[in-house]
Amino acid sequence: MLGIGFFNLLVLIVYLVAVTLLGTLSMRKIKGMSDFIMPRRFGKWMMTMHAFGSGTHSDQAVSVASKTYTNGLSGIWYQWLYLFGTPFYWLIAPMMRRFRALTTADIFELRYNRSVAMLYSLISIGMMVTTIGLMLKGSGAVISGASGGSISPGIAIIAMTILFVAYGTAGGLGGAIVTDFVQGIMTIIFSFLLLPFVLNATGGLQGVRETIADPQVFSLVAPSEIGIFYIVAIAVNGLIGIVTQPHILSSCAAGKTEREGQFGFVVGSFTKRFCTVAWCLTGLAGIAYYTGQQINPDHLYGMLSREFFPQIMPGMLGLFIATLLASVMSSCDSFMISASALFTENIYKPFRPKMSDTHYLWAARIMSVLVVLLGVIYAYSLSDVIEGLEFLWKIGPMMGIAFWLGLFWRRATSAAAWTSTLSALMVWWITSQAFFANWLSQFDFAENVRLVVEGEAGPAVYLPWQMTLYLSIGFLVGIVTSLCTQRTPSEKLERYYALQRTPVLQEENNDAPPCTLPEGVATLPRKTLFPNSEFELSLPSKRSVIGFAAGWLCVASIVGSLYWVAAGS
Repeated sequence: MLGIGFFNLLVLIVYLVAVTLLGTLSMRKIKGMSDFIMPRRFGKWMMTMHAFGSGTHSDQAVSVASKTYTNGLSGIWYQWLYLFGTPFYWLIAPMMRRFRALTTADIFELRYNRSVAMLYSLISIGMMVTTIGLMLKGSGAVISGASGGSISPGIAIIAMTILFVAYGTAGGLGGAIVTDFVQGIMTIIFSFLLLPFVLNATGGLQGVRETIADPQVFSLVAPSEIGIFYIVAIAVNGLIGIVTQPHILSSCAAGKTEREGQFGFVVGSFTKRFCTVAWCLTGLAGIAYYTGQQINPDHLYGMLSREFFPQIMPGMLGLFIATLLASVMSSCDSFMISASALFTENIYKPFRPKMSDTHYLWAARIMSVLVVLLGVIYAYSLSDVIEGLEFLWKIGPMMGIAFWLGLFWRRATSAAAWTSTLSALMVWWITSQAFFANWLSQFDFAENVRLVVEGEAGPAVYLPWQMTLYLSIGFLVGIVTSLCTQRTPSEKLERYYALQRTPVLQEENNDAPPCTLPEGVATLPRKTLFPNSEFELSLPSKRSVIGFAAGWLCVASIVGSLYWVAAGS
């Protein structure tokens, strides 16, 4: 029975059908485009599971376990790249909700112009295609490993795609959030359920230490690949890019008010960070369990699941595989809806105005299918999960430069949004080419500062340096362009910053046009740290300060707990 047995197969089918039906039920609440792409009706715990579910999927367990298997504990940074940015989510979530936007492109159009919004839409649709492909690729690897190779990754990808497209195009974002709630709980359980059984088989952490002779495996910092510079670079890169990931807007803005999104985004994200520790330790135990054997690192997590879950109870392996599949389905659903919303609202609608809401709703559904088809094609083109993950890291921050410049500096212009993005993309492309790395490798300083490293295909620019280069040049070009081009009209700026100053109230009307204050909502006065300058750095509220400090305490406790394990205490 596809390598997992009849009972496991039955559990798998029943679970997937139930989740699909649950997501489809949300179709009853869809009256128009806003209900399909941004239903603002959910409470704190639904938003928590949505933030956790849309940001957590099986390819991440694969990448962390895989990289831990090859690099040791330092492999955790492949998912902890956002760890040090997580306290900032407490500040980011209310900001994103206050824009009252349907898509992130609406925010770019409000701050700059429609051309910048379209640029963002095109880049972000590409990013969502990449994300969907990466998730499908990673989940296919897990399922292939869990079934002992009996289930082809290609078959798993096709099955997942058919199911989540079916309920995603029917239920929209509301369906994704409802299924995320169920999937979030199941993912948390299975993230920690496998670890004690693998550790027991290897004699606990002490047995793992005795089996693995290389002490570098237990280091959180791997100077040969993942060092301090690497960690800092990907953390900054991740923080700059987080706001421009299209699905982040729904994680912050699908709640009733800004507080639901603020609580959900932060708590859901920290829950994922704790789960990442379990994935990493599972990968570490996997090194000891499979010592002396040659295995595909991408299949490690699935192989361990196949080995140990049947020992717990009948059907557990089937439930585990079903949870992985459905977690990917609900996340892909969110990304699919985000991409289709960008196309319909910010590319299609400007060229076909005054059409009915039903027309735009069907356009969004058709685009959803096309986005997923491109994601499937990308999944088949990927050689491994890590390759796709590193590619995804570099797409998000490209327009994050324009976002942050526009948020904190009134002088930023539409021309600067274009030049900062295009220059960052150009630097990324140049530093990714073999000819550039070969040219740099001729100079002594490139070796002294580790600007160039030896890759599988020859010399390559070291990833942290590549990020530093495209971010620095992007910001520099954006600042210079702003100073050399015409200012943005003051009335346009005031509308943008007025939204940021005005909290979302419980009784606020959500039917107002995107990026506008509803009738009866008064704009609060400007209160910034530098009132006589062009910098917009608002004075933080007491709630913001307390939440931000609590976030850093959580970061310290997470890192400290893994350091305790690494130190052998």
